[in-house]
Amino acid sequence: MTPRQLLVKVRPLAGAVALGALASGGAYGQVPPRGGEVMVPESSQEGPADIGNRAHTNLKVYVPHGGMGNVQPPSFSGKAKPQESPPYGGYIYETPASVGCVYKLVPSPVTGCNPNSVTANPPGGSRAIAIVDAYHYPTAMQDLQVFSAQFGLPAPTSANFQVVYASGSQPPVNTNWNMEAALDIEWAHAMAPNAKIYLIEAASNSWGNLMAAVSVANSLLRAAGGGEVSMSWGGSEFGSQTYYDSYFTQPGVVYFAASGDSPGVWWPSVSPNVVSVGGTSISRNPTTGAFQQELAWQSTGGGPSRYEPRPSYQNGISAIVQTHRGTPDVAAVADPSTGVWVYYSPYWWIFGGTSVATPVWAGIVNSGGSFSASSPIELTTIYKNLGNASDVADIVHGSCGPNQGYLAGAGWDFCTGVGSPASKLGK
Repeated sequence: MTPRQLLVKVRPLAGAVALGALASGGAYGQVPPRGGEVMVPESSQEGPADIGNRAHTNLKVYVPHGGMGNVQPPSFSGKAKPQESPPYGGYIYETPASVGCVYKLVPSPVTGCNPNSVTANPPGGSRAIAIVDAYHYPTAMQDLQVFSAQFGLPAPTSANFQVVYASGSQPPVNTNWNMEAALDIEWAHAMAPNAKIYLIEAASNSWGNLMAAVSVANSLLRAAGGGEVSMSWGGSEFGSQTYYDSYFTQPGVVYFAASGDSPGVWWPSVSPNVVSVGGTSISRNPTTGAFQQELAWQSTGGGPSRYEPRPSYQNGISAIVQTHRGTPDVAAVADPSTGVWVYYSPYWWIFGGTSVATPVWAGIVNSGGSFSASSPIELTTIYKNLGNASDVADIVHGSCGPNQGYLAGAGWDFCTGVGSPASKLGK
């Protein structure tokens, strides 16, 4: 199936063009910067009947105007081949090295953090990260191998990457959810390359099946001595959601969930037992590719909960959230127009959404090495470091929410929480 067929299946938009490898290898600027369109997979669209019953992904696909050609992907040789695959001159989308540079996760960040020139990846990671997604992803290992080889990451093997069927039986395949899983495993691995990655496949995207998968993740991480669970999916709040909050209480495990890709509050990110991850836009000079600043992504989810009371770690922002839990807690790159490279065979893609920010944060916290005893303890640490520029970067520009009514500003806000990573410290 070609990317055009995938995207038409996702959402029949005129002008959908395949994303493939573009043979380049030239200097930055060989291909003039161009605009594009954002496409929303079917799995990221919530219908009225889904609320309280089924989760959706928080994934968006960016397609540059005119596409990027259909050259076959590189042969897997265990070495990165930048002349055959991303990054490409003229396309300023994020790589593991550029994200590591922007968030100061590498020893000596390079000025500008240009995705087409920086090569130092974030080091570290240990124990395990469990990625919970729905349905079966048949090419997970192969795709992670290609991504890792292209960007110089440690090669995945059966010892450090494992697919687990939550129900004990192989789930059906769902193309849209496969895109989500590709993003999740690749970017968790990018941020914590030495951690073991589990991909836990739920039988479907129903809340019941996803919670069963979380339970499997809990068991695996308990056996690994602790770690993180990344959940890039979610849905609108519903009256019985607090019943499920107890699934996120395994000792030694910290849970991360996407805050959503549209105005509003999403569960499970709003659970008091989960770190809610919002989205940002990474602004780069269109001529040089140099990092300029980070802004609140206008489509990120966030706001006060209807059902969850304010947890104690948010007492310091009670004047903003009042008596209910506020989201997000933190934020990271999510805007698809400033998105990240993902390999989902047989093509390279540019993905965005808070589905990006979630595994990025899970990987950074894992590589930070603190391994908090629970999400509330992790969140207590995060909120304690609010305003500490060596731990988090305060996002002070941009807006989000209904009618773009929430403004990013100094301190905590409903668009970016305490801010984005500024190092591995304080996490």
